[in-house]
Amino acid sequence: MTEMKIPSMRKDLKDAGLKVTGQRVTILKLFYEKNHQHLSAEEVYRILIGRGSHIGMATVYRVLSQLQRARILIRHRFEDGQAVYELDDHDHHDHMVDLESGEVVEFQSVQIEKAQEAIAAEEGYEIVDHELVLWVRKR
Repeated sequence: MTEMKIPSMRKDLKDAGLKVTGQRVTILKLFYEKNHQHLSAEEVYRILIGRGSHIGMATVYRVLSQLQRARILIRHRFEDGQAVYELDDHDHHDHMVDLESGEVVEFQSVQIEKAQEAIAAEEGYEIVDHELVLWVRKR
């Protein structure tokens, strides 16, 4: 992670109306480093403790929740209902979760997006937001 990203993280926090604190920067920096990985609160905590951080588990939960409310992170519930988080890059994508390995695969499909919009329109609705998760198994 280059030091060039840190001003961007500080700006992201300020733009979201959040005060720039050491805990927020530390956790957000981890998500920038792990770009497009889905991390649980427990994984964030373990990684930070492994790096010598003295951040507490309650602080991790609190900061993740704040970053989610600020639309910096997105929260998903894939496996066993456990929440995982990823950076919100504001570029819509869907997910496949491998039932055996737990691997999360991101994908985009113009066909699926058009089909969802058509279905909603047929019923007299427009999609405001949505999330598609496919539970898959290797053949």
